[in-house]
Amino acid sequence: MAVTAFWFGLAFENVFKGLIDFPSGTINISLHTSSWTPAQDTDNDWADVDNEVVGAGYTHEGETLASKSITYTAGTNVLKLDAADVTWAAASITARYAIVYVREVADADSVLLFYVDFGEDVTSVAGDFKVEWNADGMAKVTVS
Repeated sequence: MAVTAFWFGLAFENVFKGLIDFPSGTINISLHTSSWTPAQDTDNDWADVDNEVVGAGYTHEGETLASKSITYTAGTNVLKLDAADVTWAAASITARYAIVYVREVADADSVLLFYVDFGEDVTSVAGDFKVEWNADGMAKVTVS
């Protein structure tokens, strides 16, 4: 399965506004169908996304990421975010996208970080639906 991650452009603006606390904030991952159309340059918060997956084994607004970490490597100028893989057990769902975002009480405060395009619809029927991050991290930024 082809997996590609894309940063939401406004995520970086939100970092400098102090709206994202990756290490200690509540960071969720949600699943969305192929009916959702990502707008990488303009999607900013939970209210901007739709077509969340519905099905057995999946909870609205997804799961909270565990074991989050941030690592910066000076030699390569790469900042890496990572977290534990996520599994929806005994799930009957179909998803095309996963969105990683800061979960707050108000949708307008739940800012988006990045999304993953699975490259195709992925289905589980009464089985585990897993999002397994790359061994080299879930998302990276090269600073210049």
